[in-house]
Amino acid sequence: MATVHEWTGLEALALRKALRLSVRRYSEHLGIAVNTISNWEKYRDKRRPNTESQAILDTALARSDAATHLRFETELAKLSEGEGGRLAGETARVTIPRPRAWEYESWTDDLERAVVALSHQNFAFADDLLRRWSSSYQPSELDERGTYLLARSVALQGDLKRDQGAVVGPLSAQRCYANARTLYTELQIPRRVAQLDLSLAVVTEMSGALETAARQYEDLAIDERLSPRDRARARLWVGTALSKDGNHDYAVRVMEEAIREFEGLAEQDDWSVAQQKLALAHRGTGNLDAALRLIDLARSTGITDAPMQRVRLDTAYGHILLSDRATLDDGLRVLDDAAKRAAQYGLTHQLRSITDIRRTADGPASPLPR
Repeated sequence: MATVHEWTGLEALALRKALRLSVRRYSEHLGIAVNTISNWEKYRDKRRPNTESQAILDTALARSDAATHLRFETELAKLSEGEGGRLAGETARVTIPRPRAWEYESWTDDLERAVVALSHQNFAFADDLLRRWSSSYQPSELDERGTYLLARSVALQGDLKRDQGAVVGPLSAQRCYANARTLYTELQIPRRVAQLDLSLAVVTEMSGALETAARQYEDLAIDERLSPRDRARARLWVGTALSKDGNHDYAVRVMEEAIREFEGLAEQDDWSVAQQKLALAHRGTGNLDAALRLIDLARSTGITDAPMQRVRLDTAYGHILLSDRATLDDGLRVLDDAAKRAAQYGLTHQLRSITDIRRTADGPASPLPR
């Protein structure tokens, strides 16, 4: 909402126009003589109402609804420009907050568009949508709503960098998540803080600190700040970290518990992803029949066809096929296709994973596609 530090006839006229009142109706609304209002409007910024009238105008503005406030800012800008002066928001008499209410709406819309873009790995477009807002304002300039939108923007930038493989460092997912966590802490939104803790645990896992990540996931799997779905995901990721660290048998048990939770929550996509991760854990135990059965289940039940998930599925499938010399060539072919798709969409972390799998495979391996 705009704040008027000192009213002149200019601001009083803008308020009348915003209220959509005639001079006479405005006079009745304020309880001020018609001639006084006419003089204000005649002399505009050269006429300053007395102290009592200043207070009356303050009250009239404060009692106006949001739509009237928006009209007041617009009318004030038009009148100021018409007088050949600076914009009202830049004068000492009036402070107009940035961003304004309608800018918040545009910001919210762009965040929704960024989420969709990220789900399809359209990183360039998502980055443009997020940067146009996060780079426009400092936290000190924003009210509570603006700070929330900034925190959401920074968290999504963390998702973008994570998916691109920029995990740690000054311009990384880790830094974005930490910054977003600070903002949500200031806003006292514990659920969002816990979600950022979960994202930071993912970063820890991706950076190779598997034992540390598993402990973080275990704590978050029973954290009441998180939703049941997020707690189930944390439990699944306990198993993922353990499986990567070679503790496949325990990982299988933990993942099966997470799968039951997803089934109870009717989270089909998470359930399908969990089958994929469980397949890899069974591969680690040497149970290739179970691994193939589960990866086929994951490939047939996934409800998303996002490039990221397709690469993950194909990478897991290829990894399992490489474990049997009879299907080695098929596995290499599947990994080649996954590598091409990862390179096409800029999925650096997945491409590195495919490279590592190929290097450890028995038998000949053709060069990775560029």
